[in-house]
Amino acid sequence: MVKVTYDPQDNKKRCAWCLKDAQYVDYHDTEWGIPSHDDHHLFEHLILETFQAGLSWHTILKKREAFRLAFDNFSANKMASYHENEIEILVHNAAIIRHRGKIEAAIHNAKQFLRLQKQYGSFNHYIWQFTNYETIVIPIKTRSDVRSTIPQSDAMSAALKKEGFKFVGSTTCMAYMEAVGMVSDHFSDCWRS
Repeated sequence: MVKVTYDPQDNKKRCAWCLKDAQYVDYHDTEWGIPSHDDHHLFEHLILETFQAGLSWHTILKKREAFRLAFDNFSANKMASYHENEIEILVHNAAIIRHRGKIEAAIHNAKQFLRLQKQYGSFNHYIWQFTNYETIVIPIKTRSDVRSTIPQSDAMSAALKKEGFKFVGSTTCMAYMEAVGMVSDHFSDCWRS
């Protein structure tokens, strides 16, 4: 069960995209755009963003707890050891996105994650290089200011693909960068900006 802390009585201004429900508002208020340097959290978001490709984040967020259960709480070590039996179980799990290609990619990406983690000492050290280890602030005044990619997401996408990752296009990388605080692009009237 997801614990929601959002109080609908507060009068805080927020980015319009998060106003669908209390869970979405809570995610916006307590997680989205807050810099994360925790490898486990960075891995979870990477996997969830690859499942989002072609879907809405709202859809993924609603299924996040089911994904955690299905993927051993996003243990990269456990996921990297999955074989056909685990894939079949996941493909038939109605609580998650049952896209075989994305499921297989998640397992494959867990292996790449562990390799980079070992090579760089942490995945955090590897992934934050694309923003020079700082949060990029993008001022958003109107909807037309919102970007689906930036040069840094292009670079991250190209590098991750070269490292063997799958489902990591530039738009997916941009969403990832926003989610883990590598990019801060709240609307200027949002209390979090």
